[in-house]
Amino acid sequence: MVLLHALGSESGTWDDFVARLTSGGRRVLAVDLRGHGDSAHTEKYSLEAMADDVADLLGERADLVGHSMGGRVAVLLAQRLPGRIRRLVVEDTPPPPTSMKEPLSPTVEPPEPLPFDWRLIDPIMAELRTPDPAWWERLTAITAPTLLVGGGPSSHVTRESLERMCGLIPDCRLMTIEDAGHRVHSTKPEEFAAVAGEFLGTA
Repeated sequence: MVLLHALGSESGTWDDFVARLTSGGRRVLAVDLRGHGDSAHTEKYSLEAMADDVADLLGERADLVGHSMGGRVAVLLAQRLPGRIRRLVVEDTPPPPTSMKEPLSPTVEPPEPLPFDWRLIDPIMAELRTPDPAWWERLTAITAPTLLVGGGPSSHVTRESLERMCGLIPDCRLMTIEDAGHRVHSTKPEEFAAVAGEFLGTA
């Protein structure tokens, strides 16, 4: 099982979930995506490049869990490599918008050290906020049984957008953990582990 974190986060965000999984005998790999944690800082940042990095770690078949940006990377992998993703969990991940959003102001390098490369913010945020009709169309190519987990009204990811995603993925279910907000696995660890664990066969 491979776990993918959100933008600006790192693999340690999964420590509680990893402990629950490994206590049940699962082999789990929580990775630092490109530019985060202990992974290399590079000149190029994109969701596709992150997906390329993770593809090399998957082996022949793997379960894949992704939160927010990590969920977008996980979906890309499930679209591109349908035969290698056994089960897919996507936690409170915003899909591409249906219309172009106002551009964000460029980020300025902060004076204090960060656990990620600040240069990745602009290209990744631009990609996350750009409409991509092909991304929506490719949801139908996902063959893995898929669980979408939403954080309820306190999250910026709307249930309507998750319902649209779920309606296009052939084998998909949507679960909402109320009052969890965007960081579901951190704010409601037991509830997230129960829902995701049952789906992944670890509960």
